Amino acid sequence: MRLKVFFRGVNSVVVLPIHYNSLVQAFIYKNLDEWLATKLHDEGFKDPTSKRSIKFFTFSRLISINNRIKIREKHAIFHGEICLVVASPYNEFIQSFGSNLLKKNKFEIGNEIFELVSIEVEPTPEYAEKVLVKTISPITVYSTVLTLDGKKKIYYYSPFEEDFEKLLLKNLQRKARIWFGKDIYGGSIKPFKVTKKDEKILLHHGNLVKGWDGIFELSLPPELFQLAFEAGLGAKNSSGFGCIEIFGRNNLKKKVLS
Repeated sequence: MRLKVFFRGVNSVVVLPIHYNSLVQAFIYKNLDEWLATKLHDEGFKDPTSKRSIKFFTFSRLISINNRIKIREKHAIFHGEICLVVASPYNEFIQSFGSNLLKKNKFEIGNEIFELVSIEVEPTPEYAEKVLVKTISPITVYSTVLTLDGKKKIYYYSPFEEDFEKLLLKNLQRKARIWFGKDIYGGSIKPFKVTKKDEKILLHHGNLVKGWDGIFELSLPPELFQLAFEAGLGAKNSSGFGCIEIFGRNNLKKKVLS
């Protein structure tokens, strides 16, 4: 399930650091029930095979409804209404986050105060064997490699490398093993319209993270299709990476639960 949260700054102009992912992540945790925030932050859901933990939520970049974002030095300046997409297969997460926001009406992201306009509850897109999607936050795929001098290094893959797709599918399979309790294989994730200009380099908790925006073609089994939209593609989903939506759909102005 997905939520589209519409809000605006109390001040007419909102200024946030250009690398604001950690601020939005903190805002999400702060607006969950305490027991749930603790569970997800400290434990998550463990894969019995790899022992890795997954939080099972993802979120988009901050989307200006009127496309009124200016970048000045190290800050993003917003005017007017903003949308944040938050997705998770964990219904308790969606219910907790949505209901707590509705109770508060006003909230903080960083040093800025916002007022809630409305929340839209959006079901997962209807399954299709082949579909085009666009990123609403960059997809990141990486592995730890050893350099020639024996030091560990994070290597980030591009969509033009074969291992990019392999690791995306492996990540979805791991998510399915945890969420559905079974191994699900098959599928493909291909770049459809991605160029070098779509590479994004973000600073998150002091670390540089490389990711990719663009349009991708997904052909996945139903369970992996669901998790791609609800839990995100690739790694670091709970840090604001890998959030996608159907390409060509623009219904940001449709609002409910106001």
